[in-house]
Parts: sequence; C-alpha cells; structure tokens
Amino acid sequence: MGKVFVIAQGGGPTAVINQTVAGAALEARRRHPDSKVLGTRHGVRGLRKGDFIDLSALSEADLRRFADTPNAGLGSTRDKPDDKYCEEALAQLRKVGANAFIYIGGNDTAGTQQILDRSAGGNIAFIHAPKTVDNDLVENDHTPGYISAAWFVAGAFLSLDLDFRAMPGIYAGIVMGRHAGFLTAAGAAWRAREEDGPHLVYVPEHGFSMKQLIYEVGAVREKYGRCIIAMSEGVLGEDGRPLLESLRETIERDAHGNIQLAGGDLGVAIAGALSTAFPKVRVRVDTFGYLPRAYPGMADATDRQEAFDCGVFAVATAEEGSCSVGLQFDGTRTLPRRVALGAVAGKTRLMPPDFMNSDGNNVAAAGIAYLQRLLPPRPPILPLI
Repeated sequence: MGKVFVIAQGGGPTAVINQTVAGAALEARRRHPDSKVLGTRHGVRGLRKGDFIDLSALSEADLRRFADTPNAGLGSTRDKPDDKYCEEALAQLRKVGANAFIYIGGNDTAGTQQILDRSAGGNIAFIHAPKTVDNDLVENDHTPGYISAAWFVAGAFLSLDLDFRAMPGIYAGIVMGRHAGFLTAAGAAWRAREEDGPHLVYVPEHGFSMKQLIYEVGAVREKYGRCIIAMSEGVLGEDGRPLLESLRETIERDAHGNIQLAGGDLGVAIAGALSTAFPKVRVRVDTFGYLPRAYPGMADATDRQEAFDCGVFAVATAEEGSCSVGLQFDGTRTLPRRVALGAVAGKTRLMPPDFMNSDGNNVAAAGIAYLQRLLPPRPPILPLI
C-alpha cells in the first residue's frame, strides 16, 4: 500500500508558497511512485471537513505551473484548533490513511502542528514547512516568502526616494511587520549614498514616540530638504504597546489572538501628526498592507527555489517523525534542517540588536549586509539631482 501525504497552507499567502506544495508533491511522487498526495482547501479548516484535492492527479507540468503562481493556491486559514477541532481533523487524516501531514505557514501554523502531533499519539508525522514575509521564525536564517516581499519593499522605497527628490516633501510608508522589522528594514537595502532614503526606519524592536518622529523628521529635512520614512505597522508606542492600540476604540483579533494591523489607521495618524508639525509641506503616507507579500512581478528566483526545496525536504524527512523545517545558513549556502516543533511554535524571531543603529531609527551596517546577501542587486539608477 502506498504512502499518503496531506498538504495544507496556513496564514498569509506569499509569492512562493505554492512552490512548497509542488516540491512536496513531486518529491512524494519521486520517492514513492505509488503514493497519494492530497491537498486540503483552506488549511486545517478544509482538513476538518474532509475537503481534499487529489494533487496526485496533476501532471508534473501542471504542478510546476501551480508552483509559479503567487498566493496560496490551496486556500488558507488562521483557525486555531481546540481539542474538538483537533479530533475532527485527526479523524479525517486517519480516514484517508495519512502517513504525514505537511502544513506550510508561520509560527501559529507550527503551533497547530504541535497540538495535532500531541493529540495523534505518534501515528502520523506532522511536518511544519516555513513561510512568512515577516521573516520572524526562530531557527531560520530567513523564511520562504521574505526575499520576494523584501524585494518589493526595497524597490518601492527606491522609487519613492526618487519621487521626493523631484518634488520635495515628507513621505512615510507603513510596512507589514507585527513584532519584527525585517520587512520594513528592507526599504533601506538599496541605499547607495548617505542622502538616499529611507532616512528614518522605525521597527517594533525599538520604542517609538510622536515627539521623536517630529524632531527627527525636522532634522532630516533640514539636512536633505526631504524625508522618507519606513515604519512597521507593529511599531510600539511610549507605553510599550502597539501604537495602533491607542488609536482604535475597538481592537480586532484573529483566532490566535493577534491584533489586526493591516488597516490604514496608523498611517492616518502619522499623516495627521506630520501635517500639523510641518504645515505647507507636501506630506504623503501610504499603508503598503498586503501589497508586498505576494506580488507576481517580484517572485525572486532564490526564494522560489528555497520554497520548493522546503517541500522536498518535508517529504524526505517525514519518515523520521514530526518536526519543523528550518532554513539555516552555513556561511556559504542555505539548507533546510530538521528542528523541533516546540522550538518554533508560538515563538517570534526579532531582528538582532546590531541590525539597527543605537538611536533605533535606522538600519545599521550589519542589517544592510544581511539584506544585501539575500536581495537582488540594486538597479543601475543614478539620481540626477
């Protein structure tokens, strides 16, 4: 009897998440020609309902076309299983005779796998395959999805800096990043000279105040005649809580307890503060929201390959039992490794302290070196003024 692999996607989509599905499906076919690979629609929600797609029926050409498609092709969810939910999901895995359940996602997804693994009693391998544009999974040098999203952010801030050279003023871009500022920091990856924007970078790892913002923007404008700001959506206020909490009367949370940050409230507040402090100055604020995370024109080749390799590794390591797959850098290349589910589940990787300067308002040399190791090179653009 052939092996049965079940694959699902959880959390926010990326430009390369379908590469992991295809990598797993093709590796299962290569290693176990008589195996069956089932995808579940909308993550564990579809698993609970027995809503499966037979990926084994797809040709290799179709799977590779699927791999190159951005966003979560199987559908996703942020459901967090309780005991009853787990039993219903496990009943479906047992019904189809699953040998392994591969769930692609972030630390909440790793937590779901840990819960299911404990409930199953060792009869099924639960493999967590990494994915997140936030780049905030411990045990990973970087995560599939991050490079492509960071490429988008780097390009956006290069474009905006050129815009505000031509028509000086103040610009702030609010970038995804709940607890970690890796994606926001990517806005600085392509700075070639000291005068290049973003001139200020604010991330959740460092405290933030409106007073500090106004003072620092003023100093940058005095020096360069303009100011470009990159700011994480999860930046903290003076009380140590997400600044957004102080701006909303009602706070929406998902099933994992995470605050919904992707709206424009923070951007509206920042725009108001800057316009008041600098009257008659051109002030523009954009909330990038979901734009960077699965943009089809910026699916990086390295990112695609690493996501695919994580799927291959998930199948290859399933016989050794449950684990999370960690992308680890050995100083020369990045390789997938087995790490314990408990080492990843519910934990958040923050930017190392030396990635930001001592004032906490800009990316330091170590952070730039990390970004330049991962991202494509800056386009050959020379500002004319």
